[in-house]
Amino acid sequence: MNEIEQLLPHRSPFLFVDEIVEAGKEKIIAKHVFTEHEFFFKGHFPEYPVVPGVILVETMAQSGGAGLRKIGVLGGDDLFFLASVDKVKFRRQVRPGDEVRSEIENLRVSSRMIKQSGKAYVGDELAAEAEWLCLVGKGE
Repeated sequence: MNEIEQLLPHRSPFLFVDEIVEAGKEKIIAKHVFTEHEFFFKGHFPEYPVVPGVILVETMAQSGGAGLRKIGVLGGDDLFFLASVDKVKFRRQVRPGDEVRSEIENLRVSSRMIKQSGKAYVGDELAAEAEWLCLVGKGE
């Protein structure tokens, strides 16, 4: 099991973090490369594959959760579930082969909830941004 699989409960084909570059109480940076083999490209869109916006939001949320687990803020058996997503903007298409760098800011973190904001970049170009709230639980 690799480090990311130890940090996140998600598994292929719904795991969108390859590496945690930086993890701290204020900021998290993670990377993921979207390959041409992603399951959603078969339907979004076969002739011009583009990463769906909701997947970019999920990528940022997974990055934020993995970073918090890496620094020990989330327990090993805690699960985090998206409860709300706000201020979402999509600025650039993400295509097969693009590496997305998620830069996450921890706005409020407690044992029961996580409020974060994030920006997803391809190179130096902003692809997406959002704020989200996750509820933390044991999956019961």
